Amino acid sequence: MQIVPSCENPDPSEIARRLAAVQAEMALQNLDFYLCHDPSNVFYLTNFKNFVHERPFILLVPASGTPVFLIPKLEASHVRSRAVGELQLLDYFEFPAPTGQMWFDRLHEVLKPAHRVGVESLCPLAVFRAVPGTAVTTDIVDEVREIKSTYEIGRLAYASQWLSRGHARLLAAARPGAATMALNSQIAGALVGELLVANPHANVLACEAIAVATPPAFSHDPHLVPDLSCKLADGGPHVTLVCGTSNGYGAEVERTFFIGHVPEAAVRPFHAMLEARALGYELAVPGADMAEVDRRVNDLLKTRGYGDHLLHRTGHSFGVTRHEAPFLAEGYSREIKPGMVFSIEPGIYLPGVGGFRFSDTVLVTETGNQKLTEAPETLEALTLQVGA
Repeated sequence: MQIVPSCENPDPSEIARRLAAVQAEMALQNLDFYLCHDPSNVFYLTNFKNFVHERPFILLVPASGTPVFLIPKLEASHVRSRAVGELQLLDYFEFPAPTGQMWFDRLHEVLKPAHRVGVESLCPLAVFRAVPGTAVTTDIVDEVREIKSTYEIGRLAYASQWLSRGHARLLAAARPGAATMALNSQIAGALVGELLVANPHANVLACEAIAVATPPAFSHDPHLVPDLSCKLADGGPHVTLVCGTSNGYGAEVERTFFIGHVPEAAVRPFHAMLEARALGYELAVPGADMAEVDRRVNDLLKTRGYGDHLLHRTGHSFGVTRHEAPFLAEGYSREIKPGMVFSIEPGIYLPGVGGFRFSDTVLVTETGNQKLTEAPETLEALTLQVGA
């Protein structure tokens, strides 16, 4: 599949396409309005992204016509400068505010007791309780986000290539004794800087990068946050995590690697992980069931003797975040469709030995799947000979 990488903001037609998809599903559910509070869903439908503190931003999508964006007055100029597509702005002065001037007073100017309102399942309780009429929990925007447009695939490809370059730098800088957090500061900081130089109109609030390599003493814990004393070591397994968002679109690439030599205890689990990964790629194709993909990958690892050392599912999706639905996970029985994007990252975690995980950002095509990220694939290529 030919993909054109891009970091450009969406044009109004792309936003209009998304809005139309949401409103079509609203019609099927007989909704008068859909309420978005999740900043990711707001970004998806408006291209506006900001830090959200105690002042709520609430997007109200009507059954037809222009969305109403309830915002703090403080942010009105910010919204106008960043938002794409038609919006009716409805501002409130401050929170807290005098009686009659709170954000929910303005909300009630739009939503009425007779309305049937769709509300995201992760909506804060205070916002949910402020909805008059009938509030129906439904995740329409999240579901619309699952299948990517051609524009979005280009955005994800750009993010993937950007992070792949960062991953190559991380491997090139790996030395015994190198401080994990110093490497992250150096490489992730440079990645974001280069991204903004190349894309001066990108939203800095929607750009971030992480470039971490966890040494063998800690790599059995996949979500460990290293402290300043954490350093790379001779041997391995080390596990990389290079992920981030480029102007609001996320991706990741991860590898297990070794410095100088491969300990004998690491050889078998490394190859078992590769075998499970290959099965994940074989199974993650259009028409397959997401739960069945994960079950079969997990069953393979259990037959190899690692059933007690599995800590997570086979994969998750990417889009306007770097971690979202849908999921390659047991108990999540959904059909895989073209245009979905997943990580494929079965892992094995052995205390006293270390962690074994590859991850790539993978697009489901009409006939199979296609990696968007790039990094070494073999034990030989991932055994780094420093100073040779």
